[in-house]
Amino acid sequence: MDGFLTTHVLDTARGCPAAGLKIALYRIEGDARAQVRTLITNEDGRTDAPILPSEEFEPGVYELVFHAGDYLRANGQAGDEPLFLDLVPIRFGMNEATHYHVPLLLSPFGYSTYRGS
Repeated sequence: MDGFLTTHVLDTARGCPAAGLKIALYRIEGDARAQVRTLITNEDGRTDAPILPSEEFEPGVYELVFHAGDYLRANGQAGDEPLFLDLVPIRFGMNEATHYHVPLLLSPFGYSTYRGS
């Protein structure tokens, strides 16, 4: 199997997929952080294509940055500034060529993630 990376963002406060949420992917090498791409979630809270497709997959350390604050502001959930959650970074390693799925369960005051399938 070729390696690739996907995500799914669910708005747990509203009980629906988080559509229109910006996600940036970075590759981490030592102290360097290089942006790979930026995508927006669709109506199902997923990206239309893998965040990291198999033809670009390399094992290593990566970081997904979810622009939660922009999403929460756009959906009337932001509250007073500064927001409790604005940018949500999740740093993780991928060490074999397989499917990695990193979902985000999001609310204005908390989030969780895990290695999904």
